[in-house]
Amino acid sequence: MATVAQWIEGARPKTLPNAVSPVLVGTGAAIGLGEFVWWMALGALCLSISLIVGVNYANDYSDGIRGTDAVRTGPLRLVGSGVAKPKQVLIAAIVSLSIAVAIGVALTVLSQQWWLAPVGLVCVAAAWFYTGGKRPYGYAGFGEVAVFVFFGLVAVLGTVFLQAGRVSGVDIGAAVAVGAFSSAVLVTNNLRDIKEDAVTGKRTLAVLLGDRDTRNLYLALMTVPFLITALIGFRNSWALLGFLAVPLAVPALRTVLGGATGKRLITALQQTGLTMLIWSAATGVALALA
Repeated sequence: MATVAQWIEGARPKTLPNAVSPVLVGTGAAIGLGEFVWWMALGALCLSISLIVGVNYANDYSDGIRGTDAVRTGPLRLVGSGVAKPKQVLIAAIVSLSIAVAIGVALTVLSQQWWLAPVGLVCVAAAWFYTGGKRPYGYAGFGEVAVFVFFGLVAVLGTVFLQAGRVSGVDIGAAVAVGAFSSAVLVTNNLRDIKEDAVTGKRTLAVLLGDRDTRNLYLALMTVPFLITALIGFRNSWALLGFLAVPLAVPALRTVLGGATGKRLITALQQTGLTMLIWSAATGVALALA
């Protein structure tokens, strides 16, 4: 039976920046619009965290029963390693996603913003069908696109709109930046597993593009947020605080572009997540001060 520590590792806490970052940016934007609502921001954060934990457990379950997690370099796979039964991990995924649904329902009812219901259902469906179902889109190279949309555009703009009832062009730019960072995290993950995924038939975007082009894609994704920082900086000089994340981005870029493989990419993945978190915190502050 898996220990508590193993269940926590199986939830992949290193992916939490993907959940926290969009809420930081979205809430900062809402404050800048003069419409901060603390319980909505907290609800959005809890929903986002529950959703990503659910995605990770669902991914562990689906990959485990397909046998694509038998040999992995990254974090512990509960099913693939045999420390937990598939049914147990499936239940963990269902519980996590159910919590996300419950929070979404509460936010919808309390805020009277009914658009949240269909958006939330689409998010939960996307979480499951990433690697679940007969034709998981994560096995067809669409994982990065989904992450960009749901943990970038939807999460940031949804957080802003929930509190403020409107979004600005700057908010859209910031959402694109967060989506790019989130996609870069997944690109690093899939680059690390590219050989194993190719063998097991898991056609991630990294497998489809190949090693070299995947590294170039990572460079592009990591460049976009800082270009957006510069553009926003013309209107809001506080946005230049986003460049505080550069010192963490540089070593990650060196590792990935230097041809690192295997465990060395785990460090790059962590640095990418921290880069996103610092950029998001700094940009959230900048938008709040706008």
